[in-house]
Order: sequence, then structure tokens, then C-alpha cells
Amino acid sequence: MTAFVHYFIAAGIFAVYGGQVCPLLETITWWQLFIPLMIAFAIREMISGVVQRRPLHQRVTACFCLDLGIFLATAAGIVLTNLYLYEAPWHSNLKVLFGLSTLGTFVAVDLALLQERQLAYDLVEARKELNLEHRASSFVQKFAAMAAVLLITIALVLFLVVNKDLDWLLAEGVVLSPEESRNSILQEFAFITVVVLGYALVIIRRYASNMSMYLNFENSVLSQVAEGNLMVRVPVATHDEFGAMAQGTNAMVSSLLTAQNNLQETRDATIVALASLAEARDNETGAHIQRTQRYVRVLAEYLSSQPGYGDALTPQTIDLIYKAAPLHDIGKVGIPDNILLKPGKLTDDEFVIMKTHAQLGADALQGAVESVTENAFLRHAQDIAANHHEKWDGSGYPQGKRGEDIPLSARLMAVADVYDALISKRVYKPAFSHDKAKDIITEGAGSHFDPVVIDAFLHCEDAFVAIAQTYQDQH
Repeated sequence: MTAFVHYFIAAGIFAVYGGQVCPLLETITWWQLFIPLMIAFAIREMISGVVQRRPLHQRVTACFCLDLGIFLATAAGIVLTNLYLYEAPWHSNLKVLFGLSTLGTFVAVDLALLQERQLAYDLVEARKELNLEHRASSFVQKFAAMAAVLLITIALVLFLVVNKDLDWLLAEGVVLSPEESRNSILQEFAFITVVVLGYALVIIRRYASNMSMYLNFENSVLSQVAEGNLMVRVPVATHDEFGAMAQGTNAMVSSLLTAQNNLQETRDATIVALASLAEARDNETGAHIQRTQRYVRVLAEYLSSQPGYGDALTPQTIDLIYKAAPLHDIGKVGIPDNILLKPGKLTDDEFVIMKTHAQLGADALQGAVESVTENAFLRHAQDIAANHHEKWDGSGYPQGKRGEDIPLSARLMAVADVYDALISKRVYKPAFSHDKAKDIITEGAGSHFDPVVIDAFLHCEDAFVAIAQTYQDQH
């Protein structure tokens, strides 16, 4: 639609003003000047698909060449027609060539800038980017060149207008009063000024709009990176400084993502090693770690879809809780072997010592929390280690917290930990069936466990069974 408007306006300007500057064109009807450019537009539409089939890095240049070429071809066609039909003088032909090439330059630049903008958004939508191995252009040089063209064009047009008016008043002997001459010249200057400056402002606005688009792409990505999102990329949609800047930013973000992944992999491996160390001293197995962290994730994912829990259980938070869950019993490394490995029931005094593992784990992780400025993972790990033996009614340990004073991650861990303990064989008890474990856990709703978490457990029990079967203890 923009191309049609440009061609329509250009055809109107040529038809209206052409007859004013050229005696030959004045004798030709307006539609004979208007129709050639509209025919040219129809031809452009028929062959515009060629531009879209060009490689991405050539489309903007191809668009510019197409429109400028069509205007020049139209000018050549009009000149040849006038030569054949009217034996047009050379100055008339030059005026046609100059006028249409000037209009064509303005139209071609604006449509090329529009093509560049559309290409950028198409690349964003398709998640593609330009290959900057090809010779890059310069946005600054293009803008400077266009400004120079505009200034030179304005100067030439005004010179030709002044020359034409002087020739009209002096050489051709047109007799007008001074006031009529002044008004005629001023009207022509006003028309020229509106047309040339109008096109100049349209092109400058298009340049500014494209520059703003590239800066917005860059700033948007940098803002998201500052917030911790390293999965974003700046669209590389132009072969100039903005494309190079986008490519450099993407390389930086990719480097940060690689470093972050390496750190996370190291952290995850360290977690598994620490958790395995704790489990190695216990009667439990490494499969207990795998099962309980998956139980926790299933419960968290279900609750995240329930009203009131979406903000607290975002995908990122769920992943952190899942990664932190293996450290729930890290405090057991501080429990003496004669208590931790006792094959029978613990005495009251021994159980008092056993219960200290929750606080021992919290204290150990507190040191790590204090050494790091901001680490959500460590906070979740500490919450789980310290509170997974707290009970909904306040009868748990180590601090006797109740209700929602117990962190949500620990409430999820409590159900996962007890369920796995019930269905697992221990030296002091056989493995319970899923149904029996479910009955024991549901009886604890409102006393031992958060009723909402128990409701989630009942909705997810099939997933619990599948996890237990997949990650069975290997004896």
C-alpha cells in the first residue's frame, strides 16, 4: 500500500508540475503524464516477487534498485515517446529525466528503508539473522550520503526553478505586473519547497524510525540480560553498525550463558556429591535423592497451576527447589555413626540427637548463604534442610513452626520425604505399599502436612508411583 501511495503522489506531482516547467509538456494532457507512472507501478508489483527471492543480505539494495530503475525506465520511455511523437527539444527531455530521477530517488530510498524495517521484523519472527560475512555498509555513511543528496537536489531544483522563471520573464517576453510575477514565482517556490522538503522529512523520519527500532532491540535484550535472562538475542537485521553491535551483544550473551551453564553444572555436580556423602553414611540410598526431588517437582508443578501459587512457583523457582531438594538431609553428616546407623529403634535421647540434623544442615548452608551476596538456590536449600521436619500443626522440629510460617519448599519436601520413607525398605521396617503410604499421609493432612499439598499429592499419585518404579533401590 505504501508503494502505491508513493507512485500515485509522484505521478500527480509530475503531471501537475511537469507542464509548468516545460512548454512541450504543457501541451500534453495531464493523464498522459500521470498514467505512465501508474503503469510503472503495475509492472513493479508484477516483478516485486523477485526482490523477495533475493538472499536476505541483498533484499534492501534490490528493493532500492528496483524502484529507482523503474522510475528511470519510465523517464526514458517518456523521453523516447516525446522524441518520436513531438520531436521534443533536449531541454524538455533533460527536465523529464531530472524530475523523474529525483522523484525516483526519494521514493526508492523510502521504500528501501521500509523494506529494511520489514526484513528486521521478519527475521525476529522467524528467529533468523543476517550473515555479516558479506561486506557491511555503514548506517552513518548512508545517512550522510542521503543528506548530501537531499541538499544537492534542493539546490539544483531551486536553481532550475529560478533559471526557468528568469527565462520565462526575460527571454520569452512574458508581460506581467511586478505583483503578478512575484506571486507566480512565490507559488512555484512554495510548491517546490513542500514537495522536496516533504520527501526529505519522510525519509529522515524513516531513518530515525529504523534507528529507534534497532536501539530498542538492543536495549530490550540488555534489560532482559540484566534481569538474568540469557536466552534472548538481538536480531541481526542490517549490515551496518547496528548489525555489528547486535552480533557483538549476542556473542557476549552467549559467552555469559556458557559460563552460567558451566557454573550450574559444577553446582549440580557438587550438590549430588554432597547429598551422596550424606546418604552414604545413612541406611538410605542414592535413589532416595532422585525420587524425592522428582516428587517435589511434581507437587510444585501441579500447585503452580492452582490459584494463588503461580507467582510463588514460577518455572525458575521450581527448578531451584528441584535442584536444592537433595540437600534436605545434608545435616546427617554431623550425626554420630552409632545413632545414624543404628539398626533398631532409637532411644529418646538418641532421637533428640538425630533431630539436630535439620539445624546442622541449616547452619552449614547458612555459612554458604552469608558468603554469597544473592543466591536463591542456597536460600531454598537452607529452607528445605531446616524446615522439612516441621509440621503443619506446630509439633515438628527444630523450631516448632506451624502453618504457612513453614516455607512452601519445605512443606513440599515433607510429603516427598515421608512418602519415600514409607514405601522404602529399611533395616527397622518393611516397605509399605503405595496405598498404605497414601493412607498414612492423608491422615496427616492438617496436622503433619499442609492440606493443600496433600490435595496436590492425591492428584499426582500416579506420577509418584511411576517415579518410585523408575528409580527403584538397587540392592
